[in-house]
Amino acid sequence: MQDEKTVYLTFDDGPSHNTARILNILQQHNVPATFFVNGYDTDFSHQMYQRIVNEGHQLGNHTYSHDYEKIYQSPEAFIEDVEKLQDFLETSTGVRPEVFRFPAGSNNQIYRRVQQDNPYLMIEIKQLLREKELPYFDWNASSTDAAAVTLDTDIIIKNTLKHVAGHQNAIILFHDSAAKSTTVEALPTIIRRLESLGYHFDVLTPDSFYVHFNYLLF
Repeated sequence: MQDEKTVYLTFDDGPSHNTARILNILQQHNVPATFFVNGYDTDFSHQMYQRIVNEGHQLGNHTYSHDYEKIYQSPEAFIEDVEKLQDFLETSTGVRPEVFRFPAGSNNQIYRRVQQDNPYLMIEIKQLLREKELPYFDWNASSTDAAAVTLDTDIIIKNTLKHVAGHQNAIILFHDSAAKSTTVEALPTIIRRLESLGYHFDVLTPDSFYVHFNYLLF
């Protein structure tokens, strides 16, 4: 339906013990989400990857290492790290991710600092992602939970709802790393408030609504 309002809950940097808590909340509310994960070769992490898949969520690629100094050295270094996670997750879960998110987003200052000699680095990386048929997703609403190691719960709720306001389709950035306990605490209220505003929830797919940040060479 043209007037349908959709929200996409996305979680970056996991899995951690907070991922398990978030999955429990999503299950209670019957809400799907997209998890842009990194590579952690532990029994617990493998359990979380499998839970994400088994419970109907989208498993996304956020690079294996999330090491800015490493991945932003060159297009080849970046794609090698991406492919390492693709293979790792496919081996772990049987699912090869179909969606991707750049560490720090597709237009950030970090890669400019790491690789000052190649202003076209991000363009070249994006071309390689297209060749791999791996679409990337930025966001148009933020929980701002990255503004502090552990941001106050009420601030996360307030900022998330403020940033979603006015969007017919909202891709919300959250984080589920180990420090983000207040993101977990804020999530049930955010879900209830968004439902009351008429939003339905969906996962990101190669064919779904997307956000790409504007890219500037200099």
